[in-house]
Order: sequence, then C-alpha cells, then structure tokens
Amino acid sequence: MRVFGRRRVAAAALVVVGCAMAACSSPAPSSAAAKAPEAPSPKLWGDMKPVVSVKELMRDMLDPASDFIFDAVKIVYTKAGAIETTPKTDADWDRIRIGAVTIAEGVYLLKVPRPFAPPGDENNSGPGATELSPAQIKAKLEADPVLWNAKIEALRNVGLEVLEIVKTKKADELWEAGDNLDQACETCHIQYWYPGDKALLEKIDKQIQERFERSKDAGRRGR
Repeated sequence: MRVFGRRRVAAAALVVVGCAMAACSSPAPSSAAAKAPEAPSPKLWGDMKPVVSVKELMRDMLDPASDFIFDAVKIVYTKAGAIETTPKTDADWDRIRIGAVTIAEGVYLLKVPRPFAPPGDENNSGPGATELSPAQIKAKLEADPVLWNAKIEALRNVGLEVLEIVKTKKADELWEAGDNLDQACETCHIQYWYPGDKALLEKIDKQIQERFERSKDAGRRGR
C-alpha cells in the first residue's frame, strides 16, 4: 500500500511539473490580444434626413421661435404714450422658454446637409440683385465650412443665454438677449443671404442701436 501511495505522489508530481513547463513554454498574451475589441457605439437614430430646405426651416421653425424672444420685451409708442411689454405670468415665460429651446436645439439642424431653397426658388438673385442664389450660398459654405458652423454656434449660444434668463426670470436681461439674437441672425444673413443690400444693412444697424438704447433705459428703471 505504501508503494502504491508513492506512485500516486510521483504521478501527481509529474503532472504538476508538466503543467508548469507548459505554462513556461507558452507565450504570454500580448496586451493588445488580451484586450477585447471594443464594440462600435450604436447609432441610436440612424442618419438624419432633411425634410425641408434651409429657407423653409428658417421660415417655419427658427423665425417663429425667435419672435417668442423678440416680442417678450418691447415698447410700443402710441398717442396715449409708451406701452411697455415684459413677461409677467408663467405662460409668458413658457413662451420664451419654448423659443429658446427651439433655437438652441433646432439651429443644429442647419448642420444637416440640405438644399438652401425649395426647387425653383432662386431667391431675389441675378445681375444687380442683392440676394445670393442657392448655388452661390452653397459655394460660399463649401469654401469656408468653419464660418457656417461658427454662425450656427453663435445663434445656439443666444438660445442657451435665454434659457438661463428664464431660470432666473430677470426680465430686464431679455433686452440684451434680444440684441444678441438680432446680431446673431443678421450677421449670418449678411454673409449668406443679402450681402449686397447696403440700405438694409444700415436699417438693421439702426434697429439694433434703438433696441440697445431701450434696453439701457429698461435697465435703469429696473434698478
């Protein structure tokens, strides 16, 4: 019985030695092989496909949204005197918030390649015209896509600015936000829509200055 026991011990020892030798002779897995390949992140929504042109997107989404902000604070002069509008109710602030969210989120849809105008719409373009044709706008964008994205970010930043104002409900800050929105819109339009309309540019500059003066007056009254 003792001999049989020694044989079992010897056999076990050989198995251990054999395993150790196999382990030593096997190449160590490289760090690259040891790492499992990372699965590609899934596309949750797939590719975005535009439905309308840039012109229609502006008309039907971004322009109406901006009016919720522009119209939130204003002064109308009548024979009876000046009538000042400011947000007072929760519903007033809700409209402003909807405008800000629509601008901040919706302006990124301009990053999705799409036609600049509906089929057959050439804008007010042609010899001596003040507006660019869709083909001219496209060429301008392709020549400098960084500028296009910068204009998008500028408008988005105004949307984010207004969202912060909605949180604090500081109505007097909406005057400056309205100025910023006006400038973000018009500096983009000047680049890509009507760069040749000098009279319109002067009119826009005057309107921006008037809004700025009214915002200063409103700020002084709010103190």
